[in-house]
Amino acid sequence: MSDVTDGKLSPEPLFPRGQARILGLECRGQCSFQWHVGGAQSRPSPPCSREQRLGWASPAPFSCGAVWPSGSGLCPHQPRRVTCSLIVWSFHYPESMAYTLSSSPAGPLGSQYCVCKVELSVCGQNLLDRDVTSKSDPFCVLFVEVNGKWTEIDRTETAFNNLNPAFSKKFVVDYHFEEVQKLKFALFDQDKSSMQLYEHDFLGEFSCTLGMIVSSKKITRTLLLGNGKPAGKGMITIAAQELSDNRVITLSMAGRKLDKKDLFGKSDPFLEFYKPGDDGKWMLVHRTEVIKYTLDPVWKPFTVPLVSLCDGDVEKLIKVMCYDYDSDGGHDFIGEFETSVAKMCEAQDTCPITRDYSFLDYILGGCQLMFTVGIDFTASNGNPRDPSSLHYISPLGTNEYLSAIWAVGQIIQDYDSDKMFPALGFGAQLPPDWKVSHEFAINFNPTNPFCSGVEGIVQAYSACLPHIRFYGPTNFSPIVNHVARFAAQATQQEFAAQYFILLIITDGVISDMDETRHAVVQASKLPMSIIIVGVGNADFAAMEFLDGDNRMLRSYTGEEAMRDIVQFVPFREFRSAPKETLAKAVLAELPQQVVQYFKHQNLPPLASEPA
Repeated sequence: MSDVTDGKLSPEPLFPRGQARILGLECRGQCSFQWHVGGAQSRPSPPCSREQRLGWASPAPFSCGAVWPSGSGLCPHQPRRVTCSLIVWSFHYPESMAYTLSSSPAGPLGSQYCVCKVELSVCGQNLLDRDVTSKSDPFCVLFVEVNGKWTEIDRTETAFNNLNPAFSKKFVVDYHFEEVQKLKFALFDQDKSSMQLYEHDFLGEFSCTLGMIVSSKKITRTLLLGNGKPAGKGMITIAAQELSDNRVITLSMAGRKLDKKDLFGKSDPFLEFYKPGDDGKWMLVHRTEVIKYTLDPVWKPFTVPLVSLCDGDVEKLIKVMCYDYDSDGGHDFIGEFETSVAKMCEAQDTCPITRDYSFLDYILGGCQLMFTVGIDFTASNGNPRDPSSLHYISPLGTNEYLSAIWAVGQIIQDYDSDKMFPALGFGAQLPPDWKVSHEFAINFNPTNPFCSGVEGIVQAYSACLPHIRFYGPTNFSPIVNHVARFAAQATQQEFAAQYFILLIITDGVISDMDETRHAVVQASKLPMSIIIVGVGNADFAAMEFLDGDNRMLRSYTGEEAMRDIVQFVPFREFRSAPKETLAKAVLAELPQQVVQYFKHQNLPPLASEPA
């Protein structure tokens, strides 16, 4: 393919063949409009005294031999040979990519906390029949636990005379990954028009967390009565779907023979994209960079969410305006045209709309979060029988280690289907030979270090304390490398199936910093994140160093981490805070890290819908 200048073919190609289309011709002043792309020169046309815009209903391919219609919209004035402004719109996208990333994203990959809206669909099966002469008339009520109390959020419609209802009304709730969001679905048989639930017959209920639902995408469970017994054969099915339009479009823009607006130079063109606002006025949605001193600009490709560009409506008009930049803000207008995303897609063999997958897309697609705990049993923690020890379990059954395990574990466990978690210790002498180990199963079963749920971790932790001797040093690298070996096996996956999370709880300074730095840098290439919770009042400067929020971590060899995978939080900052606050802090960056890894590897969710 060749570039078009003044109706002729230039020898240097601008875009690959088949990846560009002429979508509009913008004329400001005097133009020649007959284009024979294929070698023939453009015939001079009469000069135009006013702004014209020409376009084609079916854009022709921008390739050798293509001929566009001529003569349309020309003004009957005296002939004069001039040039015109031609805007070429093209798309660049690797066919192998599941999505396209902007070369210079406008903002962070994710917000501080993972917040979006989830739609819950509810069906009932084999409900209790509470009516004598007919069947039950069920409706479903959704409750959310707020400060330990159940609060009603919404109700479905009533399905009359139906023991197997599929409710059309959906529940919409805000999803927060870093919170335990407890839900209760209660079904009632409507007997009266009253809004008071005690006026209706109870058919059963089911309680769970929102994390349980989204991690499974759809769950079917037994309905229970108030006494905990099954409500006959009654079952409830709940399905989750994220309410968001995550489609994005990647555009490349170029201009040809734009007007010269500067007295002593050429032009400094830039583009602005607008969509119609609710008030009928054009709303700015994107502005390109300024290209200095040129009448033939090629702007950098950029990616914009489809909902931002056209409110998700591919038929909606968008306006593109071209200006010559002036430092005083008085930019000179060069030209404009209107189009739509649908027209852009028609001009391209394959529509360049892709999906910018979110954390919830991966979870709903079946991605499992594989959780491992690493616990510091070095001597600096103190004798666990001494109340001053960080491992001392109070009469209430808690200490800072257990609080950290519960805070993180109760969130993560919803995203692992079998809820079997390896729990490892380091820095202790083990029986019978009392050798120091920096990578041992706290259930003393090296071939099966898995614990059943968070409760299983807590039980194994409490049971192992009397049987080990706290020693040292504080080496992190063995446990980091242990989890990394399993994460490396997951890199063979063709879809986003597994992501590994290592929680390390420690009281002191890392002894093997060089080895740990190297291990973390290597782990940054894997589907893996590391959460470090510092307990006690030690100096945690080394932990802050590993957490690369301000600068990227480097190995002792000089190799830089591919991404920041470490989140460090000192427990002492949360001693007086509600227990949920710690979970929010340590898990704040995890959704972003998960998305960042799978995007970098071009791995789509296991079950992803086409854009």
